[in-house]
Amino acid sequence: MKPNYKLQDHVIMKKGHPCGYNEWIITRMGVDIKLKCVHCGREIMMDRLEFEKKLKKIIGDNNEGK
Repeated sequence: MKPNYKLQDHVIMKKGHPCGYNEWIITRMGVDIKLKCVHCGREIMMDRLEFEKKLKKIIGDNNEGK
């Protein structure tokens, strides 16, 4: 299955960050995926399988259509 997300996409995860937001930006992709919290800027890494299980919605890139 080909992923439909890419670098700099905004995604919403099932479980929120302790700061209160659950929107993240994808900053690195590979075997692991690095996410940055939109609200507080904290970064986390998780393996791709774990990311795909916890992914709720792909918002997309905020720069689309510009």
